[in-house]
Amino acid sequence: MSRSDAVSAAAQRLWEAVVEGDERGAAAAVHRTLTDGVDEETLLLEVIAPVQTKVGVEWAANRITVAQEHAATAINERVVASLAHRRASAGETDGAPPRGRVTVSCVDGEWHAFPARLVAEVLSLRGWRVDFLGAQTPTLHLVAHLHQTNPVAVLLSGSIPLRLPTAHAAITACQSVGVPVVTGGRAFGPDGRYAHRLRADRWAADARGAVAVLEQGLPRPDPSASRQAVDDLPHLADQEYTLVSQSRPQLVKQALVDLENRLPAMRSYSEEQRERTVEDLAYIVDFLAAALYVDDADLFTEFLTWTAHILQVRGVPTHSFVTALEFLAGRLHDFPRATKLIGQGLDALADG
Repeated sequence: MSRSDAVSAAAQRLWEAVVEGDERGAAAAVHRTLTDGVDEETLLLEVIAPVQTKVGVEWAANRITVAQEHAATAINERVVASLAHRRASAGETDGAPPRGRVTVSCVDGEWHAFPARLVAEVLSLRGWRVDFLGAQTPTLHLVAHLHQTNPVAVLLSGSIPLRLPTAHAAITACQSVGVPVVTGGRAFGPDGRYAHRLRADRWAADARGAVAVLEQGLPRPDPSASRQAVDDLPHLADQEYTLVSQSRPQLVKQALVDLENRLPAMRSYSEEQRERTVEDLAYIVDFLAAALYVDDADLFTEFLTWTAHILQVRGVPTHSFVTALEFLAGRLHDFPRATKLIGQGLDALADG
């Protein structure tokens, strides 16, 4: 069997195991391929990572349940851990060439830690000493860790664009103590556009890209060159992001009342349905605020069209979604950037 056939077969076996919740089968599929001669980095990036991506795709298409998605992710995490434990038990890292120390962390509020874990494992395989801080690391704790360890770089991971303002604060804070920041993950855009806007030192599309960036070397930022968010993003001077963010509770509460007035059927919603509606409204406001922060309509419209797709495949009507946007446009009529973003979002939903 060729290498590519072995990788494809391993991915199929792993997928079948994780979707069935079979942890032992998943581990066996991966470890068997390892003993067949496929290296661990390939298993991480060409078997486990694509299967994890498929988990998300299948959930979005409503072909697997939330419970299956959670179970599959947990199994993949434990399979990755089993590879690391196997490596440590075999002493396979003892002969690795000495590299620098790096910190791998998720942005505060980011709970999708799996992509960052894959990066951490690949860096470890390449001989780097890695401090993996996991999900939702508060910026203050991240900076305290940097003071203690003085790494050559921080690799900051984010999957959810609404955390970009928090990511910006973390980038600036790390640089202010002289540690360069390499960003990665879907939150920063497919081409790293938001990483560049937030003035990260580098952006990497994937784990191998992160390795390449570190091998090229990164200059230390000047700790004395402190800056404010508006220095990087001058449009923030209009205060729209700040005002929308601060008004979030009121906007969500008022939007719920408005929806119930326009759509009387909502008044008979169960408590759980009301909670889900409030969550959806809050996400709309949060993504609008994130789009205002980076001044990018695509961030908002892509969220709206993705959410509309999720609702449609689950048989949920999207008219309340459009009504909520129209309400926000009315409430934010004195905010030209926000109004424009909402208008573009409505156009995108109409086109879809």
